[in-house]
Amino acid sequence: MEALLLGAGLLLGAYVLVYYNLVKAPPCGGIASLRGRTAVVTGANSGIGKMTALELARRGARVVLACRSRERGEAAAFDLRQESGNNEVIFMALDLASLASVRAFATAFLSSEPRLDILIHNAGISSCGRTHKPFNLLLRVNHIGPFLLTHLLLPRLKTCAPSRVVVVSSAAHRRGRLDFTRLDRPVVGWRQELRAYADSKLANVLFARELATQLEGTGVTCYAAHPGPVNSELFLRHVPGWLCPLLRPLAWLVLRAPRGGAQTPLYCALQEGIEPFSGRYFANCHVEEVPPAARDDRAAHRLWEASKRLAGLGPSEEAEPDEDPQPEDPGAPSSPSSPHPEELTVSEPHPSPQSSPDLSKVTHRIHVKTEPEP
Repeated sequence: MEALLLGAGLLLGAYVLVYYNLVKAPPCGGIASLRGRTAVVTGANSGIGKMTALELARRGARVVLACRSRERGEAAAFDLRQESGNNEVIFMALDLASLASVRAFATAFLSSEPRLDILIHNAGISSCGRTHKPFNLLLRVNHIGPFLLTHLLLPRLKTCAPSRVVVVSSAAHRRGRLDFTRLDRPVVGWRQELRAYADSKLANVLFARELATQLEGTGVTCYAAHPGPVNSELFLRHVPGWLCPLLRPLAWLVLRAPRGGAQTPLYCALQEGIEPFSGRYFANCHVEEVPPAARDDRAAHRLWEASKRLAGLGPSEEAEPDEDPQPEDPGAPSSPSSPHPEELTVSEPHPSPQSSPDLSKVTHRIHVKTEPEP
């Protein structure tokens, strides 16, 4: 009996250590009121994205849920309006696997929304499932789609500076090794999927790093954020059905709830004073060092150039973010020469005029080439 009690005590003690060191997430502070500001959160119909959007809405922001499914996106927008008491939560259709959909979203957003203060790239996939595409679907959804969307929305972000871009990455980036000769090759089999997922998360970290360099002096800062081990749909989406009942209790014990996973992305979006750390990787609401492959500036620039090609950005579009946009003309598209064959859906039951935000509490970013210590 004594041995049994001792074993139970050791197990409980080990779980407490795991919970407080790995599972429990530090709460996000940051700017208390976001009234008059607009945020876009991709993949916000469930999990981490939905909890992120909820907190932004509770702080008074106008929140755009950029989701692939109209049914689930509109249902999430309704839930968030009810729970936050903020009627300015709307749905807009976005399928990151389709570059045409990304362009259509950007055009519709720029024509209807005068502000963009926070852009959070939360949407992602960990497996191709049964979908067969003639390209690397994981890289397309996790990196190329967000890369193109950021590029198309940069004029509005610059106009509303100081503003922020947050790219939700993962500790899996430490296993990533980008092969630039086969970036966009289709992924076949679960082993290739594991490798492609890690590569796409490494691409997220390098993208944030190079974006910070490209945006130096503009007032737009960017961060890669690791949400931690989270019990979300991404974790169980591709697990065989017979295994789910076994894994769910274990996931509940050792993984964070989506609300906990949202804390680091929210920290990067809202915390004051982190502007000097633009381009860095955050975990548990603080800067974390990354392996050499994730801080290779040459690889980051090479990925940037390869991403422009894979996103189909032409020379005229490459110059567009440096031009002064005219937000007073909401009908101006972001790329007049680009086709937008896909229909875009906007759900906004309670439109309201936008007010000028109080940006007095947000400091401008100071970009430093030598990475500061946290």
